[in-house]
Amino acid sequence: MRLVRPLFAVLFMLLSLPAGAEALSALARVDPMRSALVATGEGLELRLTLSQPVPWRVRLLDGPPRLVIDTREVDWSGAQVLAMVRPALAMRAGSFRPGWSRLVLELDGPHRLARAEMVTGAATRIDIRLEPTDAASFAAEAARADLPEWGLPDAARLPPQPAAGLGPITVVLDPGHGGIDPGAERDGTSEAALMLTFARELKEALVRDGRFRVVMTREDDVFVPLETRISIARAAGADLFLSLHADALAEGDAQGATVYTLAPEASDAASAALAERHDRDDLLAGVDLSDQDDLVAEVLMDMARTETRPRNDRLAEALVGALRAAEIRMHRHPRQTAGFSVLKSPDIPSVLLEVGFLSSDRDYRRLADPTWRARLAGAVVQGIVAWSEEDRSLRALAAP
Repeated sequence: MRLVRPLFAVLFMLLSLPAGAEALSALARVDPMRSALVATGEGLELRLTLSQPVPWRVRLLDGPPRLVIDTREVDWSGAQVLAMVRPALAMRAGSFRPGWSRLVLELDGPHRLARAEMVTGAATRIDIRLEPTDAASFAAEAARADLPEWGLPDAARLPPQPAAGLGPITVVLDPGHGGIDPGAERDGTSEAALMLTFARELKEALVRDGRFRVVMTREDDVFVPLETRISIARAAGADLFLSLHADALAEGDAQGATVYTLAPEASDAASAALAERHDRDDLLAGVDLSDQDDLVAEVLMDMARTETRPRNDRLAEALVGALRAAEIRMHRHPRQTAGFSVLKSPDIPSVLLEVGFLSSDRDYRRLADPTWRARLAGAVVQGIVAWSEEDRSLRALAAP
């Protein structure tokens, strides 16, 4: 039996494995039946049995308190059931960045790592023991600097930008969720997978039109933090940003497409809940959102948003009009507002399109139908065309 502790010296070694160590990067699997999360009188014990040894690391994050375990490509399917033994806890697992998987366990208060080791031999197991600690000690540990460039996945590889004012209109499509964050789920279908499929179909329709250059915030089932999605749009020189979702509501009978623009106050309680859940998805995935813009930067962004807001509104109205013209089923309030973080780019017209709700039987059947999705994609293209023509005309009139 051999013990491997995830000390920072070991972690640096694991992150820079030579080519000869590639075998350690092969996909491993967790065995839920031989794993356990146990509440003891002294804290929590987590035992994760894996099919083979892998490079790994563990750390703590705050706001809310979380334990984060990163591993070299582990299939965490089934691990979430471990959190059911203690309802105060939540667990999320999945791909996080190329070649790495992440498991995040939300804690019910501040804890310290009393033990963290990988046991190898007849079986491979990660053993972690957490013990309660005071808030100040936990905050200090959670604030410890991470390895350089580890915290966020790499940005998408972008095609070269055309010269300013020339060439096609750059549309950034943002398929919601992905990787460790599947979004809403129903009957084995995840929002993340469905929106990636629709984004690819919409991209093809836009490219066929001939007037658009399209960049996607993700091309595969990978996790991309909300702030990185905005950064991708800015790096691409986006003329507009369109985030695509198909959420589910625990209460009510919402159905139909909805177009959201940014506002500090949500249109209704359901909109506020959706926006809050999107931000919480990033937190549960292990992204630290504690950094806040300083006052000067916030004032400058508010000024920029004041100029961009009318363009956002016109884009939203153009999409609603095009979807209605194509007889796409709309929500009874098709134009809404909420504080979605992914829409907070101050200088890029940005809207979020809920194409429907997985919690609605009718929407679910429509979303699963390629013919219906093709009609929806065509309507979105027409809405973007109408907006872009009006936007260019208005901006030309306003130019000195």
